[in-house]
Amino acid sequence: METVISVLIGIGLSAAVGLRIFVPLLVMSIAAYSGHLDLASGFEWIGSMPALIAFGVATVLEVLAYMIPAVDHVLDVIAGPAAIVAGVIATASTVMGMSPFMQWTLAIIAGGGVAGLVKGLSGVTRAKAAVTTGGLANPAVATAETGGAATLSVLAILLPVVAFLLVLAIVIFAFKMMGRIIARLRGV
Repeated sequence: METVISVLIGIGLSAAVGLRIFVPLLVMSIAAYSGHLDLASGFEWIGSMPALIAFGVATVLEVLAYMIPAVDHVLDVIAGPAAIVAGVIATASTVMGMSPFMQWTLAIIAGGGVAGLVKGLSGVTRAKAAVTTGGLANPAVATAETGGAATLSVLAILLPVVAFLLVLAIVIFAFKMMGRIIARLRGV
């Protein structure tokens, strides 16, 4: 059961990474540092004071940068691949009780996949908001994404099953949205 819970925590954190890269890593670091999150072997550094400080500074910079309309677009371009890598790390660092091969396979497929999917969905949302409001709604979208990342990160650690169900709903929504987009493109 511990292995299943660790997988659910990793997937929840990976989804949160798709919204903001450093917010979930900061939450992980705080939880590990305070003894509320066990980390897989080799990832103990995430719960160290230097990591906590680094993730804290990076989180503040990331949150502030997303509030600047021109900068948020550049960050979205950079954050796509970075979110996938961070999603892999978030999952690999929490998954315990399985072979390293299975741990990393799961981290790459589930962690990286979920982080990339959520990042893509948030990118589409941000693009729609930018087009329809001329970028005026971007700070509101950025605030919602930051809040979502923080909430999902805390849920993943405290209530992993609830976080997983939320992630599952997001994944289903994303696939339905992609289906609609493909249907529209075929109809053109």
